[in-house]
Amino acid sequence: MRPEIGSGRRETITNICRKKMVRVFLVAFSLLTISTSTTVFAKTTIYTNGSIITMGTHNSVVEAMVVRQGKILGVGNSDALSRRYGRGASVVDLEGKTIVPGFIDAHSHFPASGAFIQGHLADLNSLPIGDVQNIEQILEKLRAQAERKKPGQWLLGMGYDDTLLPENRHPTKEELDQVSTEHPIWIYHISGHLGVANSLGLAMAGIDKDTPNPGGGVIDHDPVTGELTGLLEENAKVFMDGVVQKTDIWTAYQIAIAASKQYLAAGVTTAQSGHHDTLKTMAMMLMGNLNLLPLRLVVWTNSDVGDKRAEGRFNNFFTRIFRKSWVSLGAVKLVADGSIQGFTGHLTEPYASDFHGDSEWRGYPTLPRDELVEQVSKYHKAGLQVAIHGNGDAAIDDIIYAYRIAQKNHYREDARPLIVHSQMAREDQLDAMAELNMMPTFFGLHTYYWGDRHRDTFIGPERAERISPARSAQERGIRFSLHSDTPIVPMNPLLMVWNAVNRITSSGKVLGEKQTISVMAALRAVTIDAAWQVFEAKSRGSLEKGKLADFVVLSENPLENPKTIDRIQVMETYIGGVRRF
Repeated sequence: MRPEIGSGRRETITNICRKKMVRVFLVAFSLLTISTSTTVFAKTTIYTNGSIITMGTHNSVVEAMVVRQGKILGVGNSDALSRRYGRGASVVDLEGKTIVPGFIDAHSHFPASGAFIQGHLADLNSLPIGDVQNIEQILEKLRAQAERKKPGQWLLGMGYDDTLLPENRHPTKEELDQVSTEHPIWIYHISGHLGVANSLGLAMAGIDKDTPNPGGGVIDHDPVTGELTGLLEENAKVFMDGVVQKTDIWTAYQIAIAASKQYLAAGVTTAQSGHHDTLKTMAMMLMGNLNLLPLRLVVWTNSDVGDKRAEGRFNNFFTRIFRKSWVSLGAVKLVADGSIQGFTGHLTEPYASDFHGDSEWRGYPTLPRDELVEQVSKYHKAGLQVAIHGNGDAAIDDIIYAYRIAQKNHYREDARPLIVHSQMAREDQLDAMAELNMMPTFFGLHTYYWGDRHRDTFIGPERAERISPARSAQERGIRFSLHSDTPIVPMNPLLMVWNAVNRITSSGKVLGEKQTISVMAALRAVTIDAAWQVFEAKSRGSLEKGKLADFVVLSENPLENPKTIDRIQVMETYIGGVRRF
């Protein structure tokens, strides 16, 4: 049954009192005294005897690069740079390895992946990400977590995929109750847009069988008994987010450091925190400003923080102390629909498979069009960048319409509005993006992780061939980026590049060869174009004189063999000329 589309319940926000923020500040300041500070050496360093892929205007590949005091002094001919800067300089012999700009995370949810590493989330992924093969294994992983936690503490997991389980369904409330009735339980679907709770978890979120569906969300009931199944979709999931995503500052710090190490090992030098509420935004700003994070960060906020920013009510103290090169406040993030693999992405044509017996199922919007128009116009008028999650083409229609109205009423020359994922963007929609100077950021790894099921289950062969239409965007001169939406899938920019170049599914089949792009175009989409997306291209994203010395040393040159880019290793990651990995 199609959910009622109303104004919807917005993401629950923790009210922050002054005393709590003082405690957070004091703890963060104390952590500063034990953190490793960024050391910038005055000595000149010349990197030579390898390939330097600059990602500059002409995509030049040069022999050498010179770095001093955290910035690039020059790139080019090895002999010429040695004559000019060689006296007293350190020389690093690359021994044939390749340097590329540090990868820019165009969209993820930093530091959420650190919760897996720290054991706060059970990894419920199936192959090729994890090892779960059936629902019983999900329950076993949760039982193992229960043994480490006291009664009353949450058992949390993420990554289960109903379409990869032999049961071909979601776990149920009753099955989670078999794990524990003394622990509240909540497990996120692989899409991150839905999940299942046990009886105690539902009760703690204030949900019973009489709780009405929120606008743009579904509280699932058994069609025969009317009882709750435990499944919550889209805006109904917000009930659960509000009670499970609370943590103390020390735990948050540990999670952030664990995620930082993971990102750095993947070659990411600028991470992105997508869709943060007030408390999380403040925490990330504090950690970045107090030198507690070993990488750069761009923070996207949710609409509640967006309202404060638009009205000039956001905490001015913290915005004044920004170390701009390390942490910056980016777009306001909105969500227009759900996920294709969760059957909640909003399509203009029905899904290829019946959904609960409905052959006309098209998903649904999480924000009605008129509310989307209102919010986009408000933030656009206030001079803020807007990034809107849109997977289905019906949702993308709404996003384009909302931005067209905002631009008509409050024209801005270079607002760079973003459509996040742009999974099902049609040709005519790409024409509109080009006209309106909109920028898609593609979750291209859908081709690898879900491509076979997009083709066979969700949207059928014809539409699956066009998911993440990067070449169509390129042909129109549209600048785009690639992202991984971590923790939905692991952070791996080289896999993103390989995927965009080859479009091979996890079963080894090519899906959408006409949408493949060149290696150079794919590299740009995770470096300079991703930096341009967040207004940071003047300082990073390419290896050019005067820019930050953020770069990655790779074991091989990705330009030489497009088929094996996924096997290339990140050997070292430098930020501001300092080796971080």
